[in-house]
Amino acid sequence: MGLQPAPRNGRSLVSPTAVPFTSLPLGNTTFQITTSVGRCLHTYDLRKGLNLVFITRPQTPAIITATVAWKERVFAAWGGHGAHPEVGVWVFQRGGKCGELEIPIDLEEAIIEITVFGSWIVGRCSTRVEVWRSNTYEHYTTITPSSLRGSAGESTLSGGLCNMPTLLNKILIGKQDGAVDIWNVGTGKLIHTILPSSVSSGAVTALQSTPALSVIAIARADGFITIQDVRTDREIIKLNAGVHASKITSISFRTDGLGAGSDGQESGIMATAGNDDGDVTFWDLNDGGRVVGTLHGAHNPPSFADNGVSGGVSRVEFLPGQDVMVTSGSDNALKSWIFDANLLSAIPRILHSRSGHAAPINKLSFMPTNSEDADTSGKWILSASRDQCLWGWSIRRDGQSTELSQGNLRSKAKKLGLLGKNLTNDNSTSLDELKAPEITCFSCSLNRDGGMGAAPGAGGVWTNTPTKKGPPDAADSGMTGWESIVTGHRGDKYARTWFWGRKRAGRWAFETADHTEVSSVAVTSCGTFALVGSAGGGISMFNLQSGILRQRFPAPLTPAQAKKLKVLQSDEQETLASTLRFSPGQGKHKKAVTGLMVDPLNRTVISCGLDGKVKFWDFHTGVLHDEIDWSTVTAITAAQYYKSSDLIAFSCDDLSIRIIDIETRKLVRELWGCLGQISDFCFSNDGRWTVAASMDSVIRVWDLPTSHLINAFRVDSPCTALAFSDTGEYLATAHADSVGINLWNNRTLFAHVPTRMLGHDEIIESTLPTTSGEGGEGLLESAFGEMNGSDVASSDEEDEGDNDNQASRINTLSKDLLTLSLVPKARWQTLLHLQSIKARNKPIEPPKAPEKAPFFLPSLDNAGKSSSLPLTNGSSRPLHDSANSSLSRISRPQLSSSISQFTSLLHNFADNADESMPPEVLIYLSSLSPSAADTAIRTLKDMTEMTLFVKVLTVRLRQKRDFELVQTWMRVWLRCHGGVIAGAGGEADEGAGKAGLVAALKAWREEQGKEAKRLGDMVGYANGVLDWLRSSR
Repeated sequence: MGLQPAPRNGRSLVSPTAVPFTSLPLGNTTFQITTSVGRCLHTYDLRKGLNLVFITRPQTPAIITATVAWKERVFAAWGGHGAHPEVGVWVFQRGGKCGELEIPIDLEEAIIEITVFGSWIVGRCSTRVEVWRSNTYEHYTTITPSSLRGSAGESTLSGGLCNMPTLLNKILIGKQDGAVDIWNVGTGKLIHTILPSSVSSGAVTALQSTPALSVIAIARADGFITIQDVRTDREIIKLNAGVHASKITSISFRTDGLGAGSDGQESGIMATAGNDDGDVTFWDLNDGGRVVGTLHGAHNPPSFADNGVSGGVSRVEFLPGQDVMVTSGSDNALKSWIFDANLLSAIPRILHSRSGHAAPINKLSFMPTNSEDADTSGKWILSASRDQCLWGWSIRRDGQSTELSQGNLRSKAKKLGLLGKNLTNDNSTSLDELKAPEITCFSCSLNRDGGMGAAPGAGGVWTNTPTKKGPPDAADSGMTGWESIVTGHRGDKYARTWFWGRKRAGRWAFETADHTEVSSVAVTSCGTFALVGSAGGGISMFNLQSGILRQRFPAPLTPAQAKKLKVLQSDEQETLASTLRFSPGQGKHKKAVTGLMVDPLNRTVISCGLDGKVKFWDFHTGVLHDEIDWSTVTAITAAQYYKSSDLIAFSCDDLSIRIIDIETRKLVRELWGCLGQISDFCFSNDGRWTVAASMDSVIRVWDLPTSHLINAFRVDSPCTALAFSDTGEYLATAHADSVGINLWNNRTLFAHVPTRMLGHDEIIESTLPTTSGEGGEGLLESAFGEMNGSDVASSDEEDEGDNDNQASRINTLSKDLLTLSLVPKARWQTLLHLQSIKARNKPIEPPKAPEKAPFFLPSLDNAGKSSSLPLTNGSSRPLHDSANSSLSRISRPQLSSSISQFTSLLHNFADNADESMPPEVLIYLSSLSPSAADTAIRTLKDMTEMTLFVKVLTVRLRQKRDFELVQTWMRVWLRCHGGVIAGAGGEADEGAGKAGLVAALKAWREEQGKEAKRLGDMVGYANGVLDWLRSSR
């Protein structure tokens, strides 16, 4: 098996970094918003609802640190951190790289902020400012502001870089001591310094020019915002954001002339935001300035717990001349907001939103196919992370991806008083407490999902209230379907249900039997029942339609049954032990249940736990039937069920994966090789492979029939979750240092991949798939090149070695083994149905001549010269070389060179027939395309060639090689030349030739019968042994 990056990757990535977005107006119709996702940029169209329009290529060599859009181009600064001291600035246009800036040799600092104005490009580092010319991208000069006292080698510039439209060639730079320097970039000289009003003001955190001429807004670390006149160096307004307010890192001004004043018809609205919380504050700068509103929870606040959840507002910006505001945050979200003109509220409402997970993903699964085989298989991915969210991702179209709603959280917050006017910063962070806790496990079945038409009920979310008063009415949900997803949550004793079709939370919250934390969940194949396992070892089964508890495992005993069991145990009677291995009411797991499975017919429930036991329960009675005890060897941490073959794989804490057969209830495989804790594992779509990820950052693939490790590659970051698509096309992975989902192609679908057993020292170092898909298409093209015989594989020594090993293994197989060929399945199937394909693709009507001839027509003398290949009549003399020859627009049919080579190889076989080697004529025939092979077989001229062709096929059948190709070629030959055998012979020599052909066909039939009988006996023997092993005797 081979895995390689898919051409389009990085699901769940919108704005995961702290780099602010940049906007660019396109005429008067729309705006393009560009965000950084690491080493490439995503560009969204605002008018199209923030649809993704461009992804930049190639990726930058290091993480992007700053961006700015200017005149249909986007400048991206990268590098300068950690292991990438190299720094650069690349220029992109419409997703492609179109240039790069000249970088000074001594520059080793990261460019934190970049701006473009006039003929200058200015980039701010921590201690210096670089200046380039915007027309040539040449480096112009370096500006080095004076350092603070006693801060040699430390950061001098704190935050803020902007220019004033009325000041030619001037830039303003914020410093750590609270001062703002004004520099002339043309001369490289310091013009003036704006000093803070107090030495305790702190560093400058944000700078932004105002719509008023020569006026700038300065935010400092002490929470004060100063509106300063640059020409007179006079303070106009000083605003206090509050002692508990977050550090302001972004300022923007509304320029449509509305929003301020008592009636909202005046200009003067300013918005401020910081990366310490998720709120946006709006100020009316008229009459000294005041707060007119706060948009609480615009983005998720950062979590101060050690769970990796990012948050905060990285930038807020009013679009020029519009009543629209755009915000981005470190919570991996990009949002646009609109102010309603007919409302007096200063708080905008959400217009568009694109977002993803704000923390690394810990659970992945491809959505299953429902019973009606809807067009959803392998196209949706369900994911959960530590940000307490459940997302559905579309592989085909990013715009369809959505978060499953947990109800109107803002409405709940208002009812609880969390969004009041006097809200402090501490209360702002409690908004996420209204969400369900972090999801640790989930299960899904779409067979009873009602889609968008499912009746959600009139009750609240997870309140266990029916649609109507009184007992639940099953008829209401029975017509439209019910919930299809069940989730377990960290530290919570309730398992919650979700509607997949309606993309929202469901009605039920199922409590565990022993009131301990939910440790595992499962949904039956029919979609009717949900099973919940607890950390205390209890298992409960609920009905998803009505929410009623239906069974417990083990089933609780009635008082009479408990009394009878006690009497039997006290008398030490052996009759009960002889009839039942386990007594009713007994067999509960002693530790947490880590896996739950139900067979497709709802007859058996299989559970496993940290106590090292695998238990088999009766679905209807809750009685334990059997168990496998590994408690003395290992503990079971997780389980995966492959229903088609009734195999269950268990990951154990001894770093192994054990596989059992449900029918025999015996261990059939043990897979070893992981050197770290197994974080996740799964079966392939056909159940042939087991894929596992471990904390040593290696993803391994085992072949189950042979138990061989056939693929292993190490990635940069440990894989925390993985899933294999039902179609076999993709493997999805999530990693510890990213909030995105990576897709890997299954290379075995379009090229042959060697499956020899790998050693522990043969692990391949691999890079993660890129969000732009860079490198994925190249691998696809090289794979197809190998399949078509191109010289791409010859340039790779490792591939050559694999191909040589594969060829040697085929040649050294036992003579008694019947093998198939390495020809792709699509090629010989196309040859088999070529006539049907041609009939289907036949034009409905003949081609029509053009109404008018072109103005310029080639002369007869130049007609032949214009063609790259001269028309010939089979010899080297061109057809138009003779004066008596006539030219035609349609070339005459000619015999292909491949047909002549095919017939010559047939005659060579008659002269040198070596049955120990594969006939060269069949090797040549297998290399032809389906249409060329059909033509070669169809144009066999006489009885001698047909007889030779049948003898060649008989020899290959006797060698027991290329079985499906031999059958295909014989069927095509019989279809084309079957009438020759049935027809009457004419002359004597034709009769003799026909007799030889009939004799060859009899030899073929005899060999075919022997092989069919041998195969039938072997299959019958194998079925008998399998039935004997599965029997209860």
